[in-house]
Amino acid sequence: MEMALHRAFIFLGPPGAGKGTQSKRFAERRTLAHLSTGDMLRDAVSRGTELGRLAKPIMDRGELVPDDIVVRMIEERLDGSDCDGGVVFDGFPRTVAQAERLDRVLESRSFGKPVVVDFEVRPEVLMRRLTGRRTCSVCGEIYNVYDAPPRVPDTCDRDGGRLVLRADDRPEVVQERMAAYERQTRPLTDYYRRLGLLQEVDATAGVEEVRRTLEDVLKRVEGRDGRL
Repeated sequence: MEMALHRAFIFLGPPGAGKGTQSKRFAERRTLAHLSTGDMLRDAVSRGTELGRLAKPIMDRGELVPDDIVVRMIEERLDGSDCDGGVVFDGFPRTVAQAERLDRVLESRSFGKPVVVDFEVRPEVLMRRLTGRRTCSVCGEIYNVYDAPPRVPDTCDRDGGRLVLRADDRPEVVQERMAAYERQTRPLTDYYRRLGLLQEVDATAGVEEVRRTLEDVLKRVEGRDGRL
C-alpha cells in the first residue's frame, strides 16, 4: 500500500493506548514524518530557537504551552522537506480548538482532510499499561514490566540505557491523566466523527495485532477514497 504525497494522519487515544508506539512504527513503515509536539517542544528548547525560548519558562513551570506557540511550531515543521511524503501526528491535537486550527493549517499546505484513528482501550487495561511502563533514559524506547519487559531488568535492549518510571506513570497521576483526557480530549472523537473522518481501532490487543488491525482499517479508507 503506497501512501499518497501530502497525507496527514492523526492518532488519538487516551494515555497508554499505544498510539505513540503505533505512530512511530507506522511512520517508519510508510516513510512519513513522525510529529510529536512533546518531542518538538523539547528539541526547540534544546536548540534555543525563538519558539523554544518562548516555551521554556512555561514548560519549566509545568504549565501547558499555549496553542499559538504549538501551532506556529507545527507550521514551521510542516515546511520541512521530510513532510512532503506525509505526516503522522502523535499527541496533537488534544482539544477541539486545536483540531480546528490544525484543520486550517493542513488545508493551507494542501494536506486536505486528515485520516484520524482513535485507539480505544478499556480503563483497567490502561492502568496496567501505564503503571507498568518504563522508558529508556537514553533513546526513549518504551517497555512494560508486565506485558513487554526488557531482556535484562531495568535495562534497554537497544542501548543499555537505564529504564525509568516517569512521574506521570505513577498510579495516582495516571488516574488524573485519564480523567483529564475524558474532559479535554475525548470530545475530539465526536468532532472528527461528525466530519466523517474518524476510524476506530480496538487497541486492547498486543502491538502486532493492533498493527494488523490498523492496516486493515487504512485499507478500508483506501477503498473508500482512493488516496492511500
